[in-house]
Amino acid sequence: MKFTAVGDMIIQKRIYDGFEGIAELAPFIKQGDARFFNLETTLNREGEACASQFSGGTYLRTDPAVLGDILRFGFNMTSFNNNHALDFGYRGLLRTWETVNASGLVHAGVGRNLAEAAAPRFLETKNGRVALISVNTNFNPSMLAGEQTPRVPGRPGVNGLRIESRIELPKKDLEAIRRIAKETGINVGAEITRKEGYIAELPENEAEFGDYRFVEGECSRVVSHVSATDMARVEKAIAEATFQADYVLISIHSHQLSGTAKENPSDFLIEFAHRCIDVGANAVIGHGPHLLRPIEIYRDCPIFYSLGDFTLQLYDIEFAPEEFYAKFGLTSASTVWELLKKRSKNFTVGLMTDPRMFRTVIPFWQTEGKRLTSLTLMPVEMKMDGNRSELGLPRRTDGEEIAAYLAEMCRPFNTDVRLQSDGLIHCAW
Repeated sequence: MKFTAVGDMIIQKRIYDGFEGIAELAPFIKQGDARFFNLETTLNREGEACASQFSGGTYLRTDPAVLGDILRFGFNMTSFNNNHALDFGYRGLLRTWETVNASGLVHAGVGRNLAEAAAPRFLETKNGRVALISVNTNFNPSMLAGEQTPRVPGRPGVNGLRIESRIELPKKDLEAIRRIAKETGINVGAEITRKEGYIAELPENEAEFGDYRFVEGECSRVVSHVSATDMARVEKAIAEATFQADYVLISIHSHQLSGTAKENPSDFLIEFAHRCIDVGANAVIGHGPHLLRPIEIYRDCPIFYSLGDFTLQLYDIEFAPEEFYAKFGLTSASTVWELLKKRSKNFTVGLMTDPRMFRTVIPFWQTEGKRLTSLTLMPVEMKMDGNRSELGLPRRTDGEEIAAYLAEMCRPFNTDVRLQSDGLIHCAW
């Protein structure tokens, strides 16, 4: 079988007829039997849905007709399970769900209840049946879809993957936390409630400081794992998918990192990807941090820890709710230009100023059975300046800089990345 995929499409306006990027990229994308993208916006018309009290960072919304423009690239699978799914509330989420559903795209990760959001979805191709399961580690708690009961309807939302973290400190630092907590009285309310029996006693090797819990360890570090409950739900979906399909794709939207560089996937993301493949998934497609991350071949299965952006149009929002203005000391009497200028410190900081966010690749991989046999990447760059009709839209580019960037980060994962004379990047493992 053959597959292609891209990362985040933060698309806020129509793509004009004749845009050359489609002619450059669509033939490469259409080589895949399954062709995936992440839709990182909501689809609803002005005034159709009220904004949430929170957003994924920017309140993202565009006209539903944009989906038709996206389809010109040749995609046939998607997910909008990401941190922007509820930027315009339940109405905005359900309107997006309805529009994507009507388009014929196979989509997963968002539903009218948790069972629907968590379920694998299937694409029929002449070379086999492909399952898609989508999860998301970046979401406001109210975005998580709810379970259905015999008497209470489920809650619309996303198939979330909660992260459980603990902060480990050496014994002397743990004692310092206890001392400072006692001096400031930050835990007094919790201590009274605990004495009344409403909160469990703290274990001897733990300390509390307000909402933070610390546990004794050999060194100072944060240890994170995926929720056992959520992982079990994903594994159940994979088991169903492996029975029903020939090939299983996992989409994961995850911003978290390890160390000090945004390019480094979090430890729990590596653990999650490996576990998915161990129980039957065949490829993991990561997106979320808006830049490329390493590629790993694990048990003959590709893991793309992030494919970055495929469209980036954060400066093209037409309007914003009052909460967004207030966050930056403004009111809705200000223009969107004034709002974005204030947030970006006069357009000098943020994703739209960082060239890394505008460089990506389109992977094309082939399999025999479920074993990966080849992996080729097309280098792509989005426009950072010039004609506003093309800002943030993808075009094929010279791959030398992207290949060097990827090669360095892939080396620790034993993936060899080399630019070939045909302008494509070939991967070996």
